[in-house]
Amino acid sequence: MLYALKIAARYLTASRAQTALLVTGVAVGVFIFIFMSALIGGLAEFILSRTVGDISHVTIQAETDDPPLLISPQGHVLVVAERGSTRIATLAEAATFLPLIEGVAGIKAVSPQIAGAGVIKRGAQVSQVSVIGLEPGRESAILDLEGYLVDGSVRLGSGLILLGRDLADDLALTVGQTLRLQSAEGVTAALTVGGIYQTGNGGVDGARAFVSLSVARTLFAMPQGVTRIEIKLFDLNAADTIAARIRSLTGLDAVPWTDGAEQLMEALDAQAQTGYVLKTFALITIVIGVASALLLSTYRRRPEIGIMRAMGASRGFVVFVFVTQGALIGVMGGITGAALGYLALLPFPSRDAFQAGTLPIDITQGSYGVAIALTVIGAILASILPARSAARVDPVTAIGQ
Repeated sequence: MLYALKIAARYLTASRAQTALLVTGVAVGVFIFIFMSALIGGLAEFILSRTVGDISHVTIQAETDDPPLLISPQGHVLVVAERGSTRIATLAEAATFLPLIEGVAGIKAVSPQIAGAGVIKRGAQVSQVSVIGLEPGRESAILDLEGYLVDGSVRLGSGLILLGRDLADDLALTVGQTLRLQSAEGVTAALTVGGIYQTGNGGVDGARAFVSLSVARTLFAMPQGVTRIEIKLFDLNAADTIAARIRSLTGLDAVPWTDGAEQLMEALDAQAQTGYVLKTFALITIVIGVASALLLSTYRRRPEIGIMRAMGASRGFVVFVFVTQGALIGVMGGITGAALGYLALLPFPSRDAFQAGTLPIDITQGSYGVAIALTVIGAILASILPARSAARVDPVTAIGQ
């Protein structure tokens, strides 16, 4: 085996220019493989961070109680509605479940909330908003309000409200000014603008207002409980598993973000499949290049192969020599390409620092080990045909040439 390795190495060093060109071609293929892996993976992370990063990964929503029904003597079904109340659904025992939920592995943050509809009034100006009550200290647990803040403070206290930039501009409001917020329950509160945020999403910036949980309780006449619990995960791909875990622990209907996101998942899957196709073509290029070079080497070295066979070298030995030659090419090209790929990806920002308008390339998803392994395997497979061709050389005919 050692002798075969020496012969394979000698064949490679005998024609250094050809070997260098071959290794360079393999390295370029590996570089393309790594670059495509980092680009496709980074793009998927970027899309998910923009679409799912600022929403709840698992949500527990209070279910609205069905109104009581009465059956009239004539057999008609009558719905009994309560006057003066919109009957907001609540999770009355949310405080009991929070410690259990927070103890589940993989959960990054938990945010109990009270959500409802309201109207902001400032002089003659009126604007409908979605009001969300947050627990002080957890303002940025789900939506990164602190990161999106453009003025004021994100801290919510009694008598304070946080508005989006579009909504504040529509009402000509700035930090420190006062407004009146009336809930769908008919309760009105005078609040001071404590901060203004801008997410870039018009639906959020123009129609959502955040208040403290205590203010929301007053506005929606909810002395206890919350309307929903939103949960942020370290790994959003684990949403289905963690949601099932929460359901088994609490008995509450925990819904992962993947429910209703079939189109997004299909798009990401199609993107991943495209990446596989492109990387497969890169590997095919490597295989064809190695096979072509070794076939040429076999043709040029027929006399030497004939001498080895005449001196008693078996066909298996000849096959091993050429397979080893292919493996060496794969190793050298794979390591060189992986190193070049890593160095080329270093200047790109990390996944946490992706910016709009730049290539979202994630250096951690370069698949360096996989690229090297597949390259070596591909080079070995590519060398089998030339090796078998070399093993079939007739010693007498080859030496006579």
